[in-house]
Amino acid sequence: MDSSTDHPDMTKPPRARVEDAVDTDAAPETPRNRDYLEGFLAAKTGTAVGGEGSDLQADVIAALREIFDPEIPVNIYDLGLIYGVEVDDNRDATVTMTLTTPHCPVAESMPGEIELRVASVPGIRDAEVVLVWEPAWGPHKMSDEARLELGML
Repeated sequence: MDSSTDHPDMTKPPRARVEDAVDTDAAPETPRNRDYLEGFLAAKTGTAVGGEGSDLQADVIAALREIFDPEIPVNIYDLGLIYGVEVDDNRDATVTMTLTTPHCPVAESMPGEIELRVASVPGIRDAEVVLVWEPAWGPHKMSDEARLELGML
């Protein structure tokens, strides 16, 4: 049953049509110039994003200094657990680290926490943690700040 026949005063509104929206009095369309895209794609900044000493690497190290070992009141970077921080030009970070011992209670959770924290650094696209056991960690790997904090200086 058609609803317009139920109520004779209710008629369907006209449908919108594309040709109704076209302004035929407008100026003729000019062809689109795509030069802007070629210039944008060809532009190079000339500065490296990652690498040794980059701002992005420093930001990752700063983030690592906010993670503390649960048994020792020192951050993992100054504790000497971080052996390397690399950030490539694609903004991918690789953190090479160890733990104080393979039997460390956080051996399963710590690498995942570090990966999440590094990946959350603004500018980092992806993060990977490589857990190594050689060379073995020892107190000699700690920074002077960590030794001072622990009363070892």
